[in-house]
Amino acid sequence: MFEFKLPDLGEGIHEGEILRWHVQPGDTIAEDAPLVDVETDKAAVTIPSPRAGRVVSVVGQPGDVVHVGQVIAVIEDASGGETRATAPAASPPGPVPPPGPASGSAAAAAAS
Repeated sequence: MFEFKLPDLGEGIHEGEILRWHVQPGDTIAEDAPLVDVETDKAAVTIPSPRAGRVVSVVGQPGDVVHVGQVIAVIEDASGGETRATAPAASPPGPVPPPGPASGSAAAAAAS
């Protein structure tokens, strides 16, 4: 899980107002895709996602003020899901070798 914090938006900017989320929890987002629009005293900016993955949660609704350094979104890394999917697939072959000697005898008998 990656906690995305509101980045530094410029000199002297300590907070911003959420204008619009481009994603909702459960959505999949690509790296550098628009994540949220934030307005500061000086400008409105679109903040891109720093990572690809599934959006787990977002903090704040349009109109809410968030501070620089505050967690505003949680993203589950796309690679994290693949790693978890691969690990269980690798586990079942582990138990197969203990029955292997019996299977080996059966395989030898089948080969005859």
